[in-house]
This record gives sequence, structure tokens and C-alpha cells, in this order.
Amino acid sequence: MRPEPGTPLPGEAPSRTLLWLGHPHCHDVAHVGGKAASLSRLATRFQVPPGFCLPTTAYADWRAAACCDTLQMLSLLSNRIAAAYAELARTCGVPEPSVAVRSSAVDEDGSQASAAGVYETCLNVVGISAVAEAVVRCWASGESERARAYRRRHGQALDGFRMAVLVQQFIPSEVSAVVFSANPVTGNRDEVMINVSWGLGESIVGGRISPDTYVVRKGDLAVVQRQIADKRRMTVPTPGGTSEVDVPGALRTRPALDDAQILAIVHLALALEATMGWPADIECAGYRGQLYLLQCRPITTLDPL
Repeated sequence: MRPEPGTPLPGEAPSRTLLWLGHPHCHDVAHVGGKAASLSRLATRFQVPPGFCLPTTAYADWRAAACCDTLQMLSLLSNRIAAAYAELARTCGVPEPSVAVRSSAVDEDGSQASAAGVYETCLNVVGISAVAEAVVRCWASGESERARAYRRRHGQALDGFRMAVLVQQFIPSEVSAVVFSANPVTGNRDEVMINVSWGLGESIVGGRISPDTYVVRKGDLAVVQRQIADKRRMTVPTPGGTSEVDVPGALRTRPALDDAQILAIVHLALALEATMGWPADIECAGYRGQLYLLQCRPITTLDPL
């Protein structure tokens, strides 16, 4: 019999259960952090890849047991996520699904500070043991000097830090976009800006490539700016992770989106802005004709109204 999403593992207290995206208990920022809570609330209405979350209580357990043997810790964690990973495998229809393992800190993806790129993300992870190792890497990133410096810079407490970890079906994007439902360059709230390139979105988020840029007017959905870049590099899945490679010559100056795809992304951005009630910073992925929502958080660079 298939376990009901959101139920505890055998012998585990309900407060320390694994929580599934879309389950009401996974909507609480205090338990699953900003990133996972946002995606969980949106999972019933938008194309969000399925996944589960180790809540902040699991991070607290890890910190409390930090003096324990590392191999023992990984073994215990593997046992903990085994049932959830098996359930995700059934959902994805493959024996061992490839997943993205991503931090979801309580202070992440908020209206004042996004913490984008501060904590660890592991992509294209396959197998229970590899997932457990990636979860520990995410937890450890919360203790890094880079993360502590970020929290100091933004006036966030160094003690009492809480992090959840999201384990989600990995989408091997053919094209990826970072979308703003208001123009972050000019501050114009009547425009949608799309930055897009081939492959996975990490090259765009990390600022390592020059993406295509489209600006669309909300009133009539007209494309008012269309800048096609020379896209020299792209991030692609490779065994056990990802790599950055050269873009094939035929694709370098070819637009990464056609007009129908531009409109689909704009409609997604407008729907998310209306749903969330604030201008949205969005990451999405196109794969085999489907548009997947990977992240939605407030734009933190706009002047207040």
C-alpha cells in the first residue's frame, strides 16, 4: 500500500515527518523555509515538479548530532528518506529518479532579502545515498562563512538559523528562463522582463552568460524589447551532476524562445503575480513542450509603492 504523502515514517514523531509539496503542512515557512513553502502553495495550481521536504526540525537534529560519526549520520538519513524517494520514483515512473536537492532556509526568498545563491543546490542527483549526501551538503552550507556573512549583512540573527531541504524531481531543461513580473532595471511595474538561454538555468542565475532578453508590455502583451545574445555557454546534465559546455554553433545566435513561448511565460508571470500579491521573481524551465515552475519569490530590488 502506498504511503499517504505527509505521513510520518515508522517510529517517527509527526513533527519530524517528511512533508510533500502541495500538502497543507508544507505551506508553513517556519517548517519548510521560504522556497519550499512558496512552491508548495503553488503546486496545486501550477506545473511544479513533485518533491518532498526535510523540515527545519531535521536540520536541528543534524546540528544536535554533529559530533556523531559522519557515516552513521548518512546511514540514518538514508533510512529516513528511503520511503519518500521510493514514493517519488512511483510518481515519476522511474526506478531511481534524478532529483534537485535545494536549500530552503527560513530567511530565504523573503521580501527583504532573497539569499539567492548563498546556500547549496545539488542538481541531477540519483540514488538514496547520493541524495542523503546532497542533503548534508545543503545543511552544511548554512554554517558556511559566506552564509554567516550574508546574514550579518542583512541584519539576520546568526544564532537560531533554521533550514529545510527540498528534494524535487530534476527537470533537464532544454531552455531556462529567469522572469520578473515587473521590470527590475527601470522599475516599471507595467512590464515583464524575461532572461532566457539554452540548457539549465544555473548559467543565467550565476551571471556567467549573456542571455536573450525580452521585455513585454502587460497592457497589450506587445514585445517592446527583443535582444538576442551570442549565447556561447550552457549548463547541461552530466552523470552525477551538471557541466558547463559550449553552445552548438547553430544555436548561439538563434532566439531561445518563439513568440508563443514568450506569451506562455508572460501569462505564467502575470498569474503568479496575481496569486502571490506581489511582483514576482520566477525561475522556470522548458522541457518537451512543458513549462515548469521551479521558483517564485518577491522581487527585492523594486522601490516600494
